[in-house]
Amino acid sequence: MVKHVLDLRYHYSGRLLEHSESVLLMGSCFTRHVGEALKDRMFRVWHNPTGILFDPSAIARHIHMLLKGTPPQVDELVFLNDVWHSWEFHSRFSHPDAQTAHALQLEAVQEGQSALQRAGTLILTLGSAFRYVRCETGAPVANNHRAAAGEFERQLPAVETLFDALADAIRAVRCVNPGLQVLITVSPVRHARDGLIDNNRSKARLLELAHRLTEQIEDVYYFPAYEWVIDVLRDHRWYDIDLIHPNHAATREVIDLFVAHCLGPRAQELSEHALRFTQAARHRARFPETPAHQRFLARQQTEREAFLAEHPELTWSPSNSASPLTPFDDD
Repeated sequence: MVKHVLDLRYHYSGRLLEHSESVLLMGSCFTRHVGEALKDRMFRVWHNPTGILFDPSAIARHIHMLLKGTPPQVDELVFLNDVWHSWEFHSRFSHPDAQTAHALQLEAVQEGQSALQRAGTLILTLGSAFRYVRCETGAPVANNHRAAAGEFERQLPAVETLFDALADAIRAVRCVNPGLQVLITVSPVRHARDGLIDNNRSKARLLELAHRLTEQIEDVYYFPAYEWVIDVLRDHRWYDIDLIHPNHAATREVIDLFVAHCLGPRAQELSEHALRFTQAARHRARFPETPAHQRFLARQQTEREAFLAEHPELTWSPSNSASPLTPFDDD
């Protein structure tokens, strides 16, 4: 028989995820997709409490920020295009009023701190090894908020530098949450704006970093999202029209791989039942006011409440009904 795909040969040796433990995800776009997939399966999930983070240095800084419990001070905000921003936070934490912006950031950090202290598994997705620093101050930034490119210098740190930063952050977390396991993955989204040559240099450093962490720090494991898309699903039919972002089908393949390898047998069984309620909640009736649809909604609610009462370790998130799984789209 002719083979059409390569064998991945992957075995996950970490603690299998169960509904009794919560999950915190930080980093690039894969965090949102795994996070939403776990929410759909009624896991207790937090993902990117302070916004999307692409490079390991930024992830390390934000872990320390969450441990400390306070964001940068309000006088460190920058006024750009009539809005107050933080170079460390995603623009969803920006606001025309500086005090409001700072309050949003403080709330996010406090939520993330609670998540970091309570999580059983921390999933970190590395998007790019490149980092950006302010030319004026030399301070690193996590988000540029569309400021002029000339305000920043792009740097490609050595693997050793990246390792020291992320290893230190993981060890710091273990001081407050010693039972935490860490799952590291590399985003398969190509950063084409860096050019394909620099993108590959960047991804190579991230892959080496990920494996050094698994080899040198206890309870740190690797999940091969990058290899699954780039090497197994490498045909362009698995990509969106830009030929950079994996499409819906590829995203689903990665999620299925994650569920099959990283969830325990009981969690997989419960997840199958949970997904039925999620999919029912996403159903959009053509005539939602009809008695028939109202009976459908009432029956679904009754069955869901009975299911949750039988399995109190599960968590129903109303946001599950907001949108279906979408392709990787924010790298």
